[in-house]
Amino acid sequence: MNDVIKKEVVFNHAIDKVWDAISKAEEISTWFIPADFKAEPGYQYTFTSPPNEKGCTVISGEVKEANPYMLVYTWIVADTKVETTVKWELESTQNGTKLTLEHSGITNYAGKTAVAMFESFNGGWDNCISGLTSYLKQEVNAG
Repeated sequence: MNDVIKKEVVFNHAIDKVWDAISKAEEISTWFIPADFKAEPGYQYTFTSPPNEKGCTVISGEVKEANPYMLVYTWIVADTKVETTVKWELESTQNGTKLTLEHSGITNYAGKTAVAMFESFNGGWDNCISGLTSYLKQEVNAG
């Protein structure tokens, strides 16, 4: 089984606009889910989705790296003790910013759960990138 989900997208936005969108709680909360987040190594963050018919999902972890244009944090889904890693990297391009997202360590889940989580995360990150894209186009209005 593949242990790493990788997504790449190029935005027609300046690198600082994209960085702010992925690293500032108020912006993350707009395009993803409500976040208590700071892009500071050691910060214990929490993402809390609004309640729905399946209950409330909480994702927590610790920021490991927050260098200019690279953000790495652990990712622990509520009611599990399984730690995976999410890494965002930004690179300036001639026309904007290339974003590379990697979610690794999914085989830390046992057996069939790893396959189910891989599928869930893979689709979830597609939705996440779509939300980020819409946010940058509409809210930031930078391209």
